Amino acid sequence: MIKFQSLNQSKKFQNILKKKKINNKYFNIYFDTNLENSKKNKKVLNISFVMKKKLGNAVKRNKIKRKLKAAVQKVLREKETVDLNRTYVIFGRNNVYKDKFHLVCSEINDVFKKINQMKI
Repeated sequence: MIKFQSLNQSKKFQNILKKKKINNKYFNIYFDTNLENSKKNKKVLNISFVMKKKLGNAVKRNKIKRKLKAAVQKVLREKETVDLNRTYVIFGRNNVYKDKFHLVCSEINDVFKKINQMKI
């Protein structure tokens, strides 16, 4: 099973936010190559889920995070389209809260396929 590892330093967040970005109906995703993970354990995915306080109260923001995490885990288990040698930061949007889970999963799968096709 692949574990999620969140970014914990402000410098790392700032570096990732300056890199490539994809906008979507459900989320914005920033990504960059991760040189540390290629040397170390391959069972760790560097990914962070971030919500703005404008989205709603804590319950709503946490539900959006849980939906996005579950969708990424499902894509990891089924399709293996997520590259473990990259670092991702996902900013959730309010549409995740309103829409069905399978729609969010399909969008995440499409975005990760698009990222794999891009050359960094």
